Amino acid sequence: MDFALSAEHQMVQSMVRDFAQKEVAPVIKEYDRRQEPIPFTLERMAELGILGICLPVRYGGQGMDFISLGLACEELEAVDTHLRVAMSVHTGLASLTLLQWGSEEQKQKYLVPLARGEKIGCGAFTEPGCGSDVAAIRTSARREGDVYILNGEKMWISLASKADYAIVTARTNPDAPKPSSGLSTFIVDLHSPGVSRGDLHGKLGVRAGSTGWINFQDVRVPVENRLGEEGEGFKITMTAFDSGRYTVAAGATGIIRAALEASVRYANERETFGRPIAQHQLIQEKIARMAQDYEIARLLYLKVGWQKNQGQRTTLSTSYAKKFATEASFAAANEAIQIHGAYGYSDEYDVERHLRNARGAMIYEGSSEIQTLIQAQYALGLRADKPLRREMPAYDPEFWQSEP
Repeated sequence: MDFALSAEHQMVQSMVRDFAQKEVAPVIKEYDRRQEPIPFTLERMAELGILGICLPVRYGGQGMDFISLGLACEELEAVDTHLRVAMSVHTGLASLTLLQWGSEEQKQKYLVPLARGEKIGCGAFTEPGCGSDVAAIRTSARREGDVYILNGEKMWISLASKADYAIVTARTNPDAPKPSSGLSTFIVDLHSPGVSRGDLHGKLGVRAGSTGWINFQDVRVPVENRLGEEGEGFKITMTAFDSGRYTVAAGATGIIRAALEASVRYANERETFGRPIAQHQLIQEKIARMAQDYEIARLLYLKVGWQKNQGQRTTLSTSYAKKFATEASFAAANEAIQIHGAYGYSDEYDVERHLRNARGAMIYEGSSEIQTLIQAQYALGLRADKPLRREMPAYDPEFWQSEP
């Protein structure tokens, strides 16, 4: 077992950290207060190759591995969650789903511009009355000849108003014996007639990120834009969540680190009762728990990245990583506020923003309760991985880094 990061991994860390710390950190408080997206982040992430970091060169990506994706997400969210959210939906939910399930023609048409950042993608699965219960999706897609007629509404969709393409799961067979077997997944051009969308405001956290809704009214989707076969939508959505949850876990690890680093700085500077609060045992206990949780969360997501590199299914290991890291990040940010005292309760310091941002990750991409059920079902033998018609390809440097 080798726990050392390669030179390429360290280069990714350094590049993404420089971008987030030097370009975003100085302005994030302003945009978070205004509850507005930072206008340059997606463009700069595209220019730097971050949006296509783990995609093959032949499809417009940087040819790096899945561990690089996790490291990038940690560095992004250590500054602000909205940066990692962009990676989760654009790279995790959209691009990696296309890589796994798309035909060669679909990859050339849609994945290449997504990997280059020329187009922005998102995943549109959640609905007003359907979140973790994917089988309850009500958006419909009725086939008429060479097109599907798409109707319905998606809610809480990150980058809804910014994206060009969406991976959309809809019900194609309302009479299927199992609700989950009646779903299919499509690549939808969000500039199509019949698509309307907008932003949601008043969120507790991720205020500098774009979150919105998408409405489909008689949208004509060509048959060639269907991902996989009819009835595979549930499986495709679940594999998309495996990729998305990995990025969430890695990003939450960044919040733990940010809370830890901020707390260490403040504890060494702030004095009470004639000495730095870092010398008080109860403060040391909080710091120790953050440091421990950071190491655990980091090892968990790096394991998932390694498994993805090997082409292994990661549903269970991703569930462990996502649940632990998101809950630990909220706890770390909460303790960081306690260490900072009254200052932590204001937006003068970053820790209050990290707390607000961390709370959402225990809900989206599969709530903590859903992760608990997944883990229990595997442990009890009630659930096991079954072969898929198309598995996520293992990371092969010769393929990933070769020109078409």
